[in-house]
Amino acid sequence: MYKAKDFFKDLLSIGISVIVITFILLRFILMPVLVHGNSMLPTLEPDDYGYSFKIARKIGIKRFDVVVIDVESDDDKLLVKRLIGLPNEKIEYIDNHLYVNGEYVEEDFLADDAYTADFAYELGDNEYFVMGDNRLISKDSRFYGSFSGEQIIASHLLVLFPFGHLGVK
Repeated sequence: MYKAKDFFKDLLSIGISVIVITFILLRFILMPVLVHGNSMLPTLEPDDYGYSFKIARKIGIKRFDVVVIDVESDDDKLLVKRLIGLPNEKIEYIDNHLYVNGEYVEEDFLADDAYTADFAYELGDNEYFVMGDNRLISKDSRFYGSFSGEQIIASHLLVLFPFGHLGVK
């Protein structure tokens, strides 16, 4: 017969296991992220909440990944942007088109009416260029400059709430 003493012992064991697993997940693998503002519309909306993957950042990031950046800003919030430029690349926008090292690169994630003003930016070693998908209002690398690899702390975003936005971005 199952005794109350055994029940509480098992309950305590399960509770400790949950705490340890949660600690490991949040310390090394996942980080909670709340999206602020409209700079990533239509991909992400204000107040989308989910988890970004620290471990994916360690494995490697690639062009067009959604990344989380630690930057000292006016409001000390993490930035959620799209990775556009990688180290030692030349990024140019000419007539609303992206060119990387002189070659056209399609951005099929942008809204049809998205517009990016012309500019050019050359990245050095360990420098990354990020932009919001809502180009007209986004404060991104065009405002802050490039970011180091150490400032990019996670990539991809699993949106959990609101439930209508559920999915990996």
